[in-house]
Amino acid sequence: MSEQTNPRPRIAALVPMRHQSERVPGKNYRLMAGKPLYAYIVETLLACPEIDQVVVDTDSPTILEGLAQDYPSVVRIHRPEELRSGMIPMNEILLYDTAQVEADYYLQTHSTNPLLRPETVSQAIQTFLRQLEAHDSLFSVTRLQTRLYWQDGTAVNHNPSELLRTQDLPPIYEENSCMYLFTRQKLAERNHRLGDTPLMYPIDAAEAWDIDEEIDFSIAEFLMQERIGKEQHK
Repeated sequence: MSEQTNPRPRIAALVPMRHQSERVPGKNYRLMAGKPLYAYIVETLLACPEIDQVVVDTDSPTILEGLAQDYPSVVRIHRPEELRSGMIPMNEILLYDTAQVEADYYLQTHSTNPLLRPETVSQAIQTFLRQLEAHDSLFSVTRLQTRLYWQDGTAVNHNPSELLRTQDLPPIYEENSCMYLFTRQKLAERNHRLGDTPLMYPIDAAEAWDIDEEIDFSIAEFLMQERIGKEQHK
């Protein structure tokens, strides 16, 4: 009699999107290289076989309408009025969303990470699932090898008296907000996406571009157009 294998955990991807944006007006649905910005992350998540359900939480009628028309399989959560302020912590929104959609693990990302590739998301999930005994959550990071200083001028990661090449400096990792993988239980216990033993998952800086300012949108659009051009000429 063959041994039973444990079923693969159910994973839901959560993408919160507000209608209003202070620094980049309408960025979540603004056109980038011919598509609304949110389309890129939605298509990335839908292309990941490890993800069972893609869920968008939004107060935007524009996004809700676009999802219903172009991505009908995406679950749409109409964000309640009390959670729409820009001052509401993301963890409160995630607690609400995870109560609406049942899953073993939740992967949260943002529409402002349009360059994130499906294979990167898949590899991160697979890596995490192989290490469940050691880690209870995951977050993505970008490797930095540059000279960093505290506000008072104290060196963070190097000796200013010893001029090492930047590639020889010990790496520091920046939380890039591209991916978080967690359980609802840990989120409720800690009021945080990161559990007690999170796994840092490095991703390439070219994929980790996050849109906070107008210049970020311009750079990400340039990189996206470059990527599309290369794919069309394969």
